[in-house]
Order: sequence, then C-alpha cells, then structure tokens
Amino acid sequence: MTTLTTRPGIGEQASLLAHYSDPDTCPTDALTPIPLVEEPAFISWQQDIPREYLELAPSVLERRIRSARAALGSRLVVLGHHYQRDEVIQYADFTGDSFKLCQHAAAQKEAEFVVFCGVHFMAESADILTPPGVRVMLPNMAAGCSMADMADPDDVYAAWDEITATLGDSARVVPITYMNSTASLKAFVGEHGGLVCTSSNAGKAFAYAFERGEKVLFFPDQHLGRNTGWQMGFGLDEMALWNWRRPGGGLTEAQVRDAKVILWQGHCRTHQRFSVEQIERARKEHPGVRVIVHPETRWEVMQAADDWGSTEKIVKAVSEAPEGSSWAVGTEINLVNRLAKANPGKTVFCLDPVVCPCSTMYRIHPAYIAWVLEGLLQGHVTNEIRVDADTRKWSLVALERMLALP
Repeated sequence: MTTLTTRPGIGEQASLLAHYSDPDTCPTDALTPIPLVEEPAFISWQQDIPREYLELAPSVLERRIRSARAALGSRLVVLGHHYQRDEVIQYADFTGDSFKLCQHAAAQKEAEFVVFCGVHFMAESADILTPPGVRVMLPNMAAGCSMADMADPDDVYAAWDEITATLGDSARVVPITYMNSTASLKAFVGEHGGLVCTSSNAGKAFAYAFERGEKVLFFPDQHLGRNTGWQMGFGLDEMALWNWRRPGGGLTEAQVRDAKVILWQGHCRTHQRFSVEQIERARKEHPGVRVIVHPETRWEVMQAADDWGSTEKIVKAVSEAPEGSSWAVGTEINLVNRLAKANPGKTVFCLDPVVCPCSTMYRIHPAYIAWVLEGLLQGHVTNEIRVDADTRKWSLVALERMLALP
C-alpha cells in the first residue's frame, strides 16, 4: 500500500478546515462529485490510500468500480445508508436506515464480502450479525459518528454504577442503546438485560424494557429518548438528563429515583441544526406544507412538526403522498435531495436552508470504494471491521432482541 506523502501546506490546511467547520458555510456544491483530493475537508479525515486514487475523475472512478463489482459478482454485497451521497448510493445492493441495513446484513448467507457504505458503528453491527466467514469492510475508517463518540464506554459504565448504587439492589433499570454506539456498549446492554434500538423501533424497545423493569437508561441520543418517552406517555418531568461530564450526572439522588427515563446527554450534530423558527418560515413561505422531522431533532421541533419518524418513515410518507403536495423535511440533505428527485410532482425541500451533509457519512468517497474493491480483486481485504468474540457474544444478544421485536 502506498502512503499519501503530498498534502496541502499548513496554511492551506487551516483555511480548508476553518471553511468546513463553519456551520454557515456548507455550500450546495459540496454535494457535486469531485476528485477525492479536492474534497474541502479531505486533509482532516483522510486515511492512507494509494496516491493513484486521489485525483481520479468521477467518471473514471465509476468505470473502475463497476468493473470491479462485475468481476466480484455474487461474492460481494454493498450496503448503503440513506445519508450517503448519490455517487456512493448508486453502487448499493441494498439501501436503508440502520435498522433496515441490519436486517439485510443478517440475511447475508452466501456473500464473502460486505462493503458497508455508512459509518463505523454500522459496520460493527454488520460484522456481528453476519456469519463468521463473511468479511465486512468500511471504505474509510475515519467515517465515525460524533453522537456515538459522546457515549464513551467508560463513562457509561461509571454512570451505570452510580445509578444502581443510588437506587439500591432492588432497582430494575433496563439499559437501551441507540444503534449509534460502539459494539462494546451494545454488549453492555445485552449483558444487563437490555437491547439495541433504532429510530424505527425505539417505541417497541421502550415497551420491551418497561415490561421487564421500572426505569430505562437510554443513550447516547437524548432527543430520540425524550421524543420516544413522550410518545410513550411520560412527561418531561419524568425524564432526567444525565450529564456525563459532571459527578452524579449533575442530578440529585431524588431526581434519579423519581425519573422513569434517564437520558444521556448526547445528540446528532446534523439534526441539532433544525429549529422551530425554520418550521415557522417554511409554513409562511409554503402555505399548506407538511413538515416531517427525524426524532433526533429537539423535542420542541418535533412538537412543532406535523409528523416525525425514522428515515424509512420519512421516505414512505413523502413517496406515498399525493401529487402536488408540499413537504419540508428535517433530516440529512442527501436523503432530502434524493426524495425530491424521486418525487418530481411534489415540492420537497430541507428545513435547513444551509446545505450541510452529515460530515462523517460524507467521508465515504467513491475513491475509497474503488480502492477497497480493487484490493479484493488482488486478494487484499482493506479496512476490515472485526468485533472480538467476547464483545460479539453479548452485542449479538442485544441486536437479536431488537430484531425480534414485533
């Protein structure tokens, strides 16, 4: 493997990083296919990749990827998350949200290789759910998740110890982790009687937990937890927010004892961008518009919307809506743009006027896919995701509990 040796100078790096990190400078043309080396934030997240792939034009990458795919045939399955850019999603055998892709991963019985065009925790789940002989790859190992990073396993273990110590041995607390978490945390909830959930089945996961316990510890996304708890009939005063940066989560013992749901202080940076003001503006500029948002948005945003749900629910709602209808969507821009193209007889637009793709999903560039697939043709498995046996055991329990939900 050839290591990248030529990079922009320090001043140019600083300029590019400052541009990309500014939330008000996410240009629409960031979604236009360009060579890898021209990506605005490439120097901040690139992994070692052979030099030959850096400047390949989109048309060349497409030809080489399709050639490699054809040569690999049924040995290869490519999974693509809804938030991936179009020039990546075009190669996916299956597309969906994290729950649907988990189902596809679990169904793979014949493929030798799974290339997961998503982020790290998704590829981990695919490795856990596929047979041991299937090898799972993540095109760019830098494709992580800022929300998942907000739940460090050691912080969660410490919180669990503090909460159970406060409540006593008789307390029945059931932990639930959102899919956006490390395999070790999935193993933790599996071993402690809990399960994994996605935005598609969070309500069912809560029901499962309360059939078996008195309280839920939900991490890492406070907003999905709060919105789901509200949907289940819990008041805001029955849900306490655990600040993992502070001793005791910043809560009194009484607050811990009184809470039915203890929420982790984590969030999705993309969905944090949506606001009530954006909804009000959409209604003013598009009379009759229907507003639908992802449950990772804030509680007040969800309350102001007409409907809310997972990416799969959003896709279904817009796709099945009557011609001529108008939709303002509060979720990641690549999915919204794809919905708009697929529904030309409807008005479909993103609530956020500033176009900002999920920055970690965006790290999967076709150049990485070409590198991984051409490596397979040469007998090399690149960026393989392997979960150790002990972690796999209990995380599989947690994932299978989720997949078994009615």
